[in-house]
Amino acid sequence: MESNKVTFRQALEKDLDYIVQMLADDVLGSTRERYEQPLPESYLNAFKSIESDPNNELVVACYGDEIVGVQQITFTPHLTRQGGWRATIEGVRIARAARGKGIGSKLIEYAVQRSKERGCHIVQLTTDKKRAEALHFYEQLGFKASHEGLKLHL
Repeated sequence: MESNKVTFRQALEKDLDYIVQMLADDVLGSTRERYEQPLPESYLNAFKSIESDPNNELVVACYGDEIVGVQQITFTPHLTRQGGWRATIEGVRIARAARGKGIGSKLIEYAVQRSKERGCHIVQLTTDKKRAEALHFYEQLGFKASHEGLKLHL
C-alpha cells in the first residue's frame, strides 16, 4: 500500500460502520466505543450533526475503494489572539492493516492544508497520555506539547 495513492473525501453515512470499527480497534478505543450490529443510534445521530455543521468535517482516507483512515476536523472562531479561527483535529485512526505506511502523516497533512484553506491561525489536537507513540508521531509532524489539557467527563 503506497501512501501517495491515498485520497481524501468527506465521510458518507454508508462509511459509518467501518469508521466505528476503526475507532474501536485499539486498546483505549475498545473500552470507549461500541462496535456492534446494528450500530448504536448515537453514532448515526453524531454523524448527522457533524455532516450538517459547516464547521465540522469528518474525513476518510481511501486507498482505492478501501477506507484506511479517518479524522474529524472542527473549525472554531475565537476572540483570543486578536480573533480568528483555529482547527481541532480529533478521532484520528488508521486501519490496522494500513498502519506504519505513512497514511497517518498524509491524513494530518490534509487536515493542516484544510485548516490553511479555512484561514485558521492554529491547528490543535489532543492525544491521550497513554498513547506515547501517538504523541511522538504528532511531535515529528511539528506539533508542540505547549499546553496542559484538562478534561471533565460528564
